[in-house]
Amino acid sequence: MSLAEGLSSKWLSVSAPSPHVLHIRLNRKPVNAFCVEFWRAYGALFDRIVDEGRDVRAAVVSSAMPKIFTAGIDLSDAVKLNTGELIGGLSIDPARNALDSLPFIKSFQRAIGAPERCPFPVIVAVHGPVLGLGVDIICACDIRYATETAEFSIKEVDVGLAADIGTLAYLPKIAGNQSLVREFAYTGATFSAVDAERAGIISRVVPGGAAEVVAAALGLAAEIARKSPVAVAGTKRILTHARDHGVQENLDYTALWNAAALQTEDISESLRAAKAKSVAKYHPLHKSKL
Repeated sequence: MSLAEGLSSKWLSVSAPSPHVLHIRLNRKPVNAFCVEFWRAYGALFDRIVDEGRDVRAAVVSSAMPKIFTAGIDLSDAVKLNTGELIGGLSIDPARNALDSLPFIKSFQRAIGAPERCPFPVIVAVHGPVLGLGVDIICACDIRYATETAEFSIKEVDVGLAADIGTLAYLPKIAGNQSLVREFAYTGATFSAVDAERAGIISRVVPGGAAEVVAAALGLAAEIARKSPVAVAGTKRILTHARDHGVQENLDYTALWNAAALQTEDISESLRAAKAKSVAKYHPLHKSKL
């Protein structure tokens, strides 16, 4: 069975361009606007890959649209959320409305944050506008590449709302320039790939267009996929823990993690391959349930 078999859906095109690598393309015409069905499918895809034990060791997220990554949330859904239609209607009590809205918002956050829960790295390759929810999406990925013409905007402030699906939680931990992040968040201003790289939001600006940035991301994914999946999964888990904890807490966590991980046969296989100057062959991280 192909690594990507059965994973594509209405607005998500999934392929396996190289061993252990998935390419996930957002494909809702004309501008990849996210309605409820779309973001639920996006989150469910990553959870399904893990739940089924597919031997994925890296993934790339990109847009199938030639001129845009995403316009963010579908505005018709934004109106329905404001009127209460998406949560079954509003009551006369604001407190009860808030309690009804809470599970919906948290499920939205969980769906967009799905890449972070995966044991494998997720690389996002963007071109054109990355608006509103698009910034939430890229923030939850491990590595962010962009074309020279990519443009970003934390657009929620322009519709009267603080960004609530991940941007404001992630960016202060991702970016190195807090002043610039606050400027972008308070104004909704459009900023360039150069600005995003300067702030530390993206790691690489790739010359060219969509094809070039996707090729660069897929090349990186293939390189990662050749490494020990135990080592990569452990590294991702420890880096994420370090982001949210102090140094000594993370050292203690790492010690516990590697007390178990040091027993992996991936170490002997890595040493064997290095000595033989051959390609290491690692077992899948999880047993397949397919």
